[in-house]
Amino acid sequence: MGASTFEVGLFKPGPDGGTAGPEMIPRTWDRDGLMRSVPWMKLQNLQGRNIYVRPHGEHDLSMVDDLQRDALNRMSTSGFKPALVVETSPGNFQAWLKHSRVLCRETSTAAARALAEQFGGDKGAADWRHFGRLAGFTNRKAKYQGEDGLFPYVRLVAASGAVYTNADQFMGEIEKKFAIEKERVSEHAAKFVRNEPRAMRRTIEHFRSNPLYGGDGTRIDLAYAIYALSRGASEEQVKAAIRSRDLNHKGNDRRQDDYVDRTVKKALAAVVKNGASIER
Repeated sequence: MGASTFEVGLFKPGPDGGTAGPEMIPRTWDRDGLMRSVPWMKLQNLQGRNIYVRPHGEHDLSMVDDLQRDALNRMSTSGFKPALVVETSPGNFQAWLKHSRVLCRETSTAAARALAEQFGGDKGAADWRHFGRLAGFTNRKAKYQGEDGLFPYVRLVAASGAVYTNADQFMGEIEKKFAIEKERVSEHAAKFVRNEPRAMRRTIEHFRSNPLYGGDGTRIDLAYAIYALSRGASEEQVKAAIRSRDLNHKGNDRRQDDYVDRTVKKALAAVVKNGASIER
């Protein structure tokens, strides 16, 4: 992967495969710290936790999940040879592609989505900081448990660490497309700002007091984000508004940031794709 620092997540599903309770143990380590922690991670894996990894912070990689072998072959023959390939369960793979430079969050997510679509990967796992499985540990999903009670190992298949051949051309196309989409959002927002009386412009407090949402903070945050982005508010302004309520129930600071980022990403996608379904 070529990263100097990693985030590791040790996840254990709740009862009957659920996600209730504090099931994820997060850690941030440099390479040496990660290697020193292998015995502890082996114990956690034995006790039922799945072991995940991703680069820390913004990075130069895109992970494509849920690939079949023919997709890997198409990648390699079309200029998209992965820097790292991991077999996560028998016949199922994750591929990490290395770009020629570090990408910002928005561009990184756009690249991951385009790669997933092009090669038949899981679009739901396509974003800038999605976890992949760490090779050398077992995949503890119940559906993979054998009759002998054992689980399959996550195997390292290939690890060249190389930048894929079409990196510059592909990222040029992604950045051009991303710029066009942002311009569409800006034009859409400008239209609403021109046509909407100032008295109709609402703050997030209006949405919080609206009985339509029944006090559901998640629905309120998304509805406000769609409304505000479609009317010219910047992503940072919307994020600040969402953070104006107590988000401690979402977890630590990193999880709160993840929630805010996801909400804004969903809202931006709604504005771009559908012209937004906006409360008037």
